[in-house]
Amino acid sequence: MSTLDKLFAESSSLADYATRYSMYIAELLAQLDCDAVEHVGEIFEQARLDGRTIFLIGNGGSAATASHFANDLGLGPRKSGGKAYRAISLADNMAFVTAAGNDIGYDMVFVEQLKTLMNPGDVVVAITASGNSPNIVRAVEYSNAHGAVTIGFTGFDGGQLRPIVDECVHISTPRGDYGPVEDLHMMLDHLLTTYLMRHTMRTAKPAAESEKTRQSDRAAVLTPIGAVQLS
Repeated sequence: MSTLDKLFAESSSLADYATRYSMYIAELLAQLDCDAVEHVGEIFEQARLDGRTIFLIGNGGSAATASHFANDLGLGPRKSGGKAYRAISLADNMAFVTAAGNDIGYDMVFVEQLKTLMNPGDVVVAITASGNSPNIVRAVEYSNAHGAVTIGFTGFDGGQLRPIVDECVHISTPRGDYGPVEDLHMMLDHLLTTYLMRHTMRTAKPAAESEKTRQSDRAAVLTPIGAVQLS
């Protein structure tokens, strides 16, 4: 019996179920590996500084999270005055996904895109509850073999993915708890991107002030002689 089946069986109403579900989410949050979250943030920031691309992959609900994550990394910081991250969800190009799935095989829909787009030093973020989706595992194996940094957001027992990524934020649950795992993966998007947005704003301000000073000094050096008052 999954945790959600158990919660439903024990609930007397939707309100009671909502209370129990919320308590379960709180229990999972209390176990979050915040050090792993920090390591992921450091990888993202280094990728931004180096001009690298962050690729996000996932199936189903995790595909939606990948798309949302790419949006928040790529647009959110710039809208708030910070520095954006070069982020792409490989779940979004449905023409490519369906063509590769039909002509080559669904297990290759992400690998084929990475063959075209990925460079050594880029980052690949695999979002999956089970950690066993063949197209996710193959994409990470390809990325590892071609010099990318790999990150996993996993659930259940981590599956095949957890031991092969460079960094993993793992949500440990009984098998089948898709909803709660996906809830926390979506929260990780907002946790990371809201922090990184503010981090880039904070680091951009001294850089902007330094550039303003350099421009002021340059203007002083280039002031025409005729504009200088001679006594």
